[in-house]
Amino acid sequence: MKSPLLSLPGAVPAEGRDEGVAAHYGDLFREQRALADGRGMVDLSHRGVVTVTGDDRLSWLHLLLTQHVSDLPAGRATEALILSANGHIEHALYLVDDGTTVWAHVEPGTREALLAYLESMKFFYRVEIADRTADTAVVHLPAGSIAQVPDGVVVRETAYGRDLFLPRADLESFAGDNGPPAGILAYEALRIEGRRPRLGFETDHRTIPHELGWIGTAVHLQKGCYRGQETVARVHNLGKPPRRLVFLHLDGSEVHLPGPGAPVRLAADGEEGRQLGFVTSSGRHHELGPIALALVKRNVPVDAELLAGDTAAAQETVVEP
Repeated sequence: MKSPLLSLPGAVPAEGRDEGVAAHYGDLFREQRALADGRGMVDLSHRGVVTVTGDDRLSWLHLLLTQHVSDLPAGRATEALILSANGHIEHALYLVDDGTTVWAHVEPGTREALLAYLESMKFFYRVEIADRTADTAVVHLPAGSIAQVPDGVVVRETAYGRDLFLPRADLESFAGDNGPPAGILAYEALRIEGRRPRLGFETDHRTIPHELGWIGTAVHLQKGCYRGQETVARVHNLGKPPRRLVFLHLDGSEVHLPGPGAPVRLAADGEEGRQLGFVTSSGRHHELGPIALALVKRNVPVDAELLAGDTAAAQETVVEP
């Protein structure tokens, strides 16, 4: 769904999974600094929006999600995963309950599969599931923002800022009142800096939550049974996820960034060395320079100098080996 904010002066369309919103509005670093200072907004209207209503909504979702939501207080934000039977991550939901409805936003391109799964699991529960993407746009306000939220708009507030479930018809006027907007590249650079994983970027078909540090933030280890729980419990008790997420400081002298999927090797072995992982996300940060997240084998030494593609990289531990 193409955002109307792409018609703003300087807007450059994003590509790939973030197609439909602006990559930037002409000045990537200015937009980043504004967000870091608590100013501006980010158009996330390409994300899917799903709601669940009904008396059983929280107890029903509690059976399906990795997070403890059976008694989730109204207004408290949380995040949760849906796993396969083998414990691999299939969906990531960023949700809040407003007292009558659970609102969740999800990655672009995933809502149809999510809706199909949720519908297949309704059984006799008193729940109604709806796709609200056509009439609801997700907007992000950075932490510290003093922007006024319109009456009636559902807000999901976290340490990183507020996600608004805004009527799509109000997107242009809201941006006009609370701009200047920042593009998705600025938002992503700050996400990478925050070591926050993203479905479809830090995940592949065999990713488990422990590898990305999603244990604790999106997975509750003391809740009851859900699909994939056996894998979660086994890996948690053994303490040995096969891979681990790392943060990379990239050599700033390189003109290009290693893109998602770029091989990660030991710098000592050179570009012909054995691949030990791959880059998941990369970006240019207004203070740190070029940075990235990567998924590497658990036994890669935490102090090893790495190569991301052909770019030298120093790692910081995100998930302990």
